Amino acid sequence: MSRVGKYPVEIPAGVQVAIAGGVVTATGKLGVLKMPLTELVEATVDGNKVTVKPASNQTQSRMMWGTTRALIATMVKGVSTGFQKSLEITGTGYRAAVQGPNLEINLGFSHPVIYPVPEGIKISCERPTSIKVEGIDKRLVGQVASEIRAFRPPEPYKGKGARYSDEIIRRKEGKKK
Repeated sequence: MSRVGKYPVEIPAGVQVAIAGGVVTATGKLGVLKMPLTELVEATVDGNKVTVKPASNQTQSRMMWGTTRALIATMVKGVSTGFQKSLEITGTGYRAAVQGPNLEINLGFSHPVIYPVPEGIKISCERPTSIKVEGIDKRLVGQVASEIRAFRPPEPYKGKGARYSDEIIRRKEGKKK
């Protein structure tokens, strides 16, 4: 029995969820998300709840039960409130700015890094050393934040680089004479 899958997904006010043709569609004030359903699970909408149950008692079907429920819950949260990740840039001369459809980041290389912002993602820089990634798709928000961090991951000696704002960098002691 799935501990995640057995709980129904609550649909908040202002969000509509429809299941038609093996596709789950969530519509809210922030946008529309669609996800194809696998044949291994059955999903139904009852009033303001979405319930998911396995189509059979096979292992694969029970595995997809909790996964599908979690994905539907993520879709519902995304179209109602959205997701965001914050990054901090630490280092002398390191800064970021949004230039039209691109994010321009100076990370100590001989050239600025130009990152094209994907569709469905909004990037803002309140300060030159902070980046906020926002969107309705949790996977895409995390992927974009991860790609920005990967340009210059934080190093353990001085802490220079791009890191998540809630990330803790374990610092190492340098060489001693």
